Amino acid sequence: MRRGDRRGPGGLRPGSPLPAGKASLEEPPDGVPSGPAPGPGRRSTESEVYDDGTNTFFWRAHTLTVLCILTCVLGYVTLLEETPRDTAYNTKRGIVASILVFLCFGVTQAKDGPFSRPHPAYWRFWLCVSVVYELFLIFILFQTVQDGRQFLKYVDPRLGVPLPERDYGGNCLIYDADNESDPFHNVWDKLDGFVPAHFLGWYLKTLMIRDWWMCMIVSVMFEFLEYSLEHQLPNFSECWWDHWIMDVLVCNGLGIYCGMKTLEWLSLKTYKWQGLWNIPTYKGKMKRIVFQFTPYSWVRFEWKPASSLRRWLAVCGIILVVRPAGLACAAPRQPDSPPPSSVPQFLLAELNTFYLKFVLWLPPEHYLVLLRLVFFVNVGGVAMREIYDFMDDPKLHKKLGQQAWLVAAITATELLIVVKYDPHTLTLSLPFYIAQCWVLGSVLLLTWTAWRFFLRDITLRYKETRRQKQQSRGDQGRAVGSMDGHPLGPDDPLPRPDDPLPGPDNPQGPGEAEMEGVPALN
Repeated sequence: MRRGDRRGPGGLRPGSPLPAGKASLEEPPDGVPSGPAPGPGRRSTESEVYDDGTNTFFWRAHTLTVLCILTCVLGYVTLLEETPRDTAYNTKRGIVASILVFLCFGVTQAKDGPFSRPHPAYWRFWLCVSVVYELFLIFILFQTVQDGRQFLKYVDPRLGVPLPERDYGGNCLIYDADNESDPFHNVWDKLDGFVPAHFLGWYLKTLMIRDWWMCMIVSVMFEFLEYSLEHQLPNFSECWWDHWIMDVLVCNGLGIYCGMKTLEWLSLKTYKWQGLWNIPTYKGKMKRIVFQFTPYSWVRFEWKPASSLRRWLAVCGIILVVRPAGLACAAPRQPDSPPPSSVPQFLLAELNTFYLKFVLWLPPEHYLVLLRLVFFVNVGGVAMREIYDFMDDPKLHKKLGQQAWLVAAITATELLIVVKYDPHTLTLSLPFYIAQCWVLGSVLLLTWTAWRFFLRDITLRYKETRRQKQQSRGDQGRAVGSMDGHPLGPDDPLPRPDDPLPGPDNPQGPGEAEMEGVPALN
């Protein structure tokens, strides 16, 4: 929803101040209304948002302006430029021009997603880039292995050649006594640009998932995944202390901690927005410009995986496919290799990063690898929010968000490319002890799932049925006592199910029937 469309009846924005006696509720750009108190239209996990309703030139759609500029550019190229005789150059330029025209259409006409800062057009742009990237992957998928690798030469002539083999094994001693000049050289070799990059990746990842437990589980699970796949890709081979101390404790732990502190600040922040020209001081204007790059409103994620089987399966799926890209270049660093990227993305997409480089002969330092990671950091946060909204909505038939749908399609297509281009590497069997660990973990997970959502429910229903039967017996006994004229005391015996009830044929209750023949006391 564009900014200019968010006005209520009478020209007022839903968040503009209302007359006294009316609630000042706000409908943020993600389509979820918010206000001073939770109501039917706003979840309890959403923040309060107040907006003065300023609608400036910056927030308008500009559909006609973009159309006129695009037409003028195409007319200039057609009428004033001379078309070169180079067929390959004309083909590249035509493809690029077609992509740019599609992006112009999408930025002005595509449907908005859940985010609106810094501008809705920014997120519409990445949505259209997702469509272009998916179409490119489909084209690569329908080529032969050789043609697909050679096609990348049109992007960069240096591509299309096999990658040189590298030795990723090394000395894993923390203290190397043989090196008298620097016995800790193995540790110092790891303290390079990878450490801050990995930290930043987990910091951004925490902002996407917004849950400490899920982040820690994913952090530990990926280290096990690296152990399991190092027989397929040697760049997964790392020292034990690099796995558990450098990665899990230092980089991942600090990144998650700082991310949780930022989430705490965002959940407590007051979301009150004013137009830039309505702020009187220059300091306030500068602060407003900086806050333009912060969220318009905030939603606290409450995943609640054990609340239902549907949410449990969804959270397990997220844990199995979510992973920051801080380890996209997490192989042991070489002296001539650049620092790794630090953007977050999905676990399967992370694995696709390594395997796509391997099957398409892409060097780790190539700019296409970096562009792909930048792409996922922009679309990953939107996709995660749409997945959470899809899970949190009580309607079972609500549509999955458009960005989440595209991210899932892109990840699946990349996996299919890897399977088609190098099935031999993927079919390398796991070592026996690794397979045993995964089988044991799967059995434990399935056992807990069956107990929590099936056996436990059956047991609780059986106990509840017994409790209701006992309660009904007590209610029946109290009813018999009241019909007899006096309530049952604490020492009175409860009636049995076969005892006759008092009525016309049996005027006395069960207690009086037993007392027949006993003389009355004066």
